[in-house]
Amino acid sequence: MEKELKEIVVNEIEAVENLLEALEKQHSCLVKSDAITIENCTSEIDKCNKNIAAWEMKRRELTQGRAMSEIINMINDNELYENYRKIKRLLEEVKVQKDTNELLIKQGLGFTNRVINILNPSRTPKTYNSYGKVSK
Repeated sequence: MEKELKEIVVNEIEAVENLLEALEKQHSCLVKSDAITIENCTSEIDKCNKNIAAWEMKRRELTQGRAMSEIINMINDNELYENYRKIKRLLEEVKVQKDTNELLIKQGLGFTNRVINILNPSRTPKTYNSYGKVSK
């Protein structure tokens, strides 16, 4: 079990690194506003996510759903512990990159919506509500 678990963890590290690369590529496309390449990045991210999920399922089957920290303490292997820490660190980097990309996407959508509203304003007459605000 120990050898198989080490292999799975190493493969998970590789899969998470691939996801991080895909997210960084998506980030550069978002900064450049390259809409065509962003679509390709999205499909690549989906493939990476499926790969990570497959390795995670194999690991859970092997460990029978127990927590990795518990298993690492039980096995007491330094290499496995270091790989586990590396995965945790990589996952934090992935989370930060994902949040950054989401923020850039929301910012771009907000800008696009403002431009659309400027170019095509609402034609309905504006009225004031009981608080003195213009209703839409």
